[in-house]
Amino acid sequence: MSVKILLIEDEEKIARFTELELVHEGYEVEKAADGRTGLSMAENGAYDLILLDIMLPELSGMEVLRRLRKTSQVPVIMLTARDAVMDKVSGLDMGADDYITKPFAIEELLARIRVALKKAVKTDAPARSDQENRLVYGQLSMDTARHTVTYGDTAIDLTKREFLLLRTLLENKSIVMSRDTLLERVWGYDYMGETNVVDVYVYYLRSKIDDVFGEKIIHTVRGIGYVIKDK
Repeated sequence: MSVKILLIEDEEKIARFTELELVHEGYEVEKAADGRTGLSMAENGAYDLILLDIMLPELSGMEVLRRLRKTSQVPVIMLTARDAVMDKVSGLDMGADDYITKPFAIEELLARIRVALKKAVKTDAPARSDQENRLVYGQLSMDTARHTVTYGDTAIDLTKREFLLLRTLLENKSIVMSRDTLLERVWGYDYMGETNVVDVYVYYLRSKIDDVFGEKIIHTVRGIGYVIKDK
C-alpha cells in the first residue's frame, strides 16, 4: 500500500515540482493551494504525512497546524522560506515533526520524509502496560503513552520536542548523551537547523522542572552533553 502525502503549498511551480518528484519516488500525492482547503482535506482524509507551507492564503500554515493537532498526530513537515529561528521553534513547539527551508534540495526533503514516517511507525507500536509506559526519577514521573509529565502531584506542560528530549534522557539514566546523539534521537539524523538547539531545549526543560521544583535533574557534562544521574 503506497504512502499518501498531502502537500499544502500555494506556489504552483514549487507544488508541481514537489508533486512530480514525490510521485516518481512512489508516493501518492494530493495537493491544496490554501490553508482552509488544506485543513479540510487533512481532517477528512487518511494521510500518512503532510507537507505544510507556512505562508498560505486563507489560513496560515501555523494556524492549520494548531487546529490539526487538536485531532490528529499525523506527521507534519513545515515548508518555509523564512530563516528566522523563532518561526522554526514555533512550528516545532506547536507539534510539527520537522521543517525544511525553501529552496530545498529534493534529496533532503525525501530524507526528512523517510525519518518522519519511520518515527510514526514506532509511535504506532502495540500498547504496553501502564508500568511499562512509566518512567520515574524521584518525584518526576513520565507516562509515555498518555504523553504526561508530573512532579509529585503537579502536572508539567511540555511541548512535543521537550517531551521527547526528557524521555530520551530518562530512558538513558546515568548515560552521558552527547549533543549529536540527542540531535539524532530527538530531531532526526538529517537535522539541518541551529546547532545549539539541544542547549536551548535543555534550558527550557530546566526552567520548567529544575528551577520550579528546586531539584537539579539534568546535569551538564562539559564538552560532551547531558545526563540524568541515576539516584
